[in-house]
Amino acid sequence: MSSPSTAENILFALKTRGALSARQVADTFKISTMGAHKALNALAEQKLVDAEDESRGRGRPTRLFRLTAAGHARFPDNHAELSVELIEDVRTLFGKAGLDRLIASREARQRRAYAELKGQTLGEKVADLARMRSAEGYMARSEVAEDGSHLLIEDHCPICAAADACQGFCRSELAIFRAALGNGVSVEREDHLLSGSRRCTYRIRAIESR
Repeated sequence: MSSPSTAENILFALKTRGALSARQVADTFKISTMGAHKALNALAEQKLVDAEDESRGRGRPTRLFRLTAAGHARFPDNHAELSVELIEDVRTLFGKAGLDRLIASREARQRRAYAELKGQTLGEKVADLARMRSAEGYMARSEVAEDGSHLLIEDHCPICAAADACQGFCRSELAIFRAALGNGVSVEREDHLLSGSRRCTYRIRAIESR
């Protein structure tokens, strides 16, 4: 199996890290700044990335490169068109009640899958959940925030088209995570891909008992 090309690696970095400058790309992949510019310009010609100048204090603005909609589309979306068509068919044939049953069925299946997270501490459980979500195509990872809370970060949504067509899928995610992590845990969505963010982020913390 051939190794990923520099272009593919750059697309992955922009997907997982957000906007980057040519210098940051060069430092990340140990290539020259000129080489980074060449690779980024080639991706821009393919309409996979675009650039925007951002002022950062004094001096010249920094040019940052980020994925376009076409760039995001390079990552798998689990048969997006078929998913949307099936959702619309369910809505047409069975109405809102039928669609609610579909969402409830998926939620119940995910609750069962996440029912026994192996971690003992909250941090370990969040890490386990991130690994499971990543295996499902969400490009998920966990981090510890400065305030000690835990972040579940999903850089990709493999059901984005379906969720866009039926936001009930997104609403059920919070209930699923709360059930998986147990009582005494707060789960709040801070970034939402469908609201214009580049990813979905959930802040998770233990609720202090009084």
